[in-house]
Amino acid sequence: MKIAVAQSIITSDIRENGRTIRALIVQAATQGARLVNFCEGALSGYAKAQISTPESWLDLDWTTHDAELAAITETCKRHNIFAVIGSAHALPAPQPPHNSQYIISDTGDLIGRYDKRFLSNTELQGWYTPGIHPVTFEVDGYRFGCLTCIEVQFPELYMEYERLGVDAILFSSYGIRSFFQIALRAHAGFNCLWISGATPAQTAHEGPAGIIGPDGKIISHCSVETSNQLAFATLDRNDPIFDGALQKARPWRRLARQGGIYRDKRIES
Repeated sequence: MKIAVAQSIITSDIRENGRTIRALIVQAATQGARLVNFCEGALSGYAKAQISTPESWLDLDWTTHDAELAAITETCKRHNIFAVIGSAHALPAPQPPHNSQYIISDTGDLIGRYDKRFLSNTELQGWYTPGIHPVTFEVDGYRFGCLTCIEVQFPELYMEYERLGVDAILFSSYGIRSFFQIALRAHAGFNCLWISGATPAQTAHEGPAGIIGPDGKIISHCSVETSNQLAFATLDRNDPIFDGALQKARPWRRLARQGGIYRDKRIES
């Protein structure tokens, strides 16, 4: 199946963000993608960027936010494509919102929501409320999981999704600087997963949006220009390029982590 990753311009205008997201969804569908993922805060804006203070969440037009999200779901239905949209998710006051990824199906249904679990020290200071659970969903027989930004620094989250049997992780961030780029390639290679990393266009100079194969190599990426763009890749478990990673390394590493293959061969020395 073909997937796309978005590198979109985020503004403080939720309506403008919604129009940008819908246009890129249509473009991705037109070019044959079955799924497209967007960056952290793609619809609502992100903390300290479009959202100036934690108190600003109280002034956010959540009615417009929900209307734009509904329009996005309708676009997905009309164009038969899944989309994963980074945005804040409102909670009852005085609780700050979740930093979320909304999962929308090709029938226009909101089928899940991933809430960022590992918040940064700054995000914990009234900006966001941490989530609790990993989230997986399937498209055309391929299983996906979601992670966000600073969660790149927690290898156990990628290993958790490997154990849950995901084929690809949809990574949503407000910037993918060089350290993140290196870490994502390592996580993809260690766990033999595809990783699709979305970032805003205005941070592309730090590292563009792109898709990494289960061998840890970059398949495709956007340019570093500040413009709305997409990058594409085809997920194929039977691609001979990934035979070593998917058919050999991944199942062997799972056995190695369980430890059974070593027990009978160990000796005291």
